[in-house]
Amino acid sequence: MQAILSNAQHPEYGKATIPFPIGENEYDRRLELLGKMEIGGPIKRDCFIREIQHDPSILQQLVGCNVTVDELDYLAKRLDSFDDREMAKFQGAAVSCGCHGIVDLINLTFSCQQVTIITDFSDLEEIGQNHYMDLNGGTVRSEKLEYLDGYETALLLIEGGGETITPYGVVYNNGMRLPQLYDGRRFPEYFYESCLASVILTLPGHPKEREMLYFPCTESKIARALRRLEVEQPEQCVATLDTSEISEAVCGVFEDEYPLNEHLETLNALTRCLQKFDGQALEDFHTVFDTVWPETPEEVLYLAEELRDFTVVPDISSAEEYGWFLITKSEHLYGGRRFLPLISFAIGSFPIFRM
Repeated sequence: MQAILSNAQHPEYGKATIPFPIGENEYDRRLELLGKMEIGGPIKRDCFIREIQHDPSILQQLVGCNVTVDELDYLAKRLDSFDDREMAKFQGAAVSCGCHGIVDLINLTFSCQQVTIITDFSDLEEIGQNHYMDLNGGTVRSEKLEYLDGYETALLLIEGGGETITPYGVVYNNGMRLPQLYDGRRFPEYFYESCLASVILTLPGHPKEREMLYFPCTESKIARALRRLEVEQPEQCVATLDTSEISEAVCGVFEDEYPLNEHLETLNALTRCLQKFDGQALEDFHTVFDTVWPETPEEVLYLAEELRDFTVVPDISSAEEYGWFLITKSEHLYGGRRFLPLISFAIGSFPIFRM
């Protein structure tokens, strides 16, 4: 989807058409565009929605409202992961539950899966199976579905009443309640894209006031998270490494050896570097790390940035094996292969001649 945004207080500043979700590489440029209209802040709802283009149609209720750009981006990311049936549930539940505003819609994305929506009454067996899955968190063992009388389950649902007819289908709420996961400022944890490390920022003594960072990310996202926590520096927060695709040894440098809240930018830069590695390069990085054993976060980052200066040779576990490798792979072996029996490979880290 995309939204046309403007400054409600100064319409003469113009308007901007922003596609959502906003790609990581586009984020700062979109903020710069909004900043020219003096909107796009992390806290104040200063983005006036003049128009929403493309689906989902239920979001038309937001036209004429003020939101933050991050709220709209978060909602778009949540909806981007929905399949057609989940989207029908979301839109139908928004009508049946009377959800209005960006906060309600964000929270609804976490509970709309519980409702049952019927868009086609031609297959009662399928309706019954879907309803049974909706009541059980969306996942049921296949053998249970085999023994389920979907036709009878659908009839009981339909004859039981309690439905709400919406433009998106007939909705049965199944006792769903709208959660209050989003409080209007701090966003619930959600992994939209794969990340190499996620960090929880909290305020000392206030663990419920938290922000999530998903690395790698733009530096502006770190700054905006701090603004929502009403602090200026990461050192004012408690930083905890939540999940990581990086080895425990690497994480230990950032968490055990040094305060993580003082090295968020370094960790972010490290994950940005590692994200460019393929599987072999990432394995080589961890091998070099275990060999060199850098002591500071900055040294870990330097190691990743200069990995091309290292050569990782697999299947070598002793000085003798390393000596064999150096000699046999050398293109400048003086005297040819006839001297190999005269070479000792086992002393120290380098081969020496027994002459």
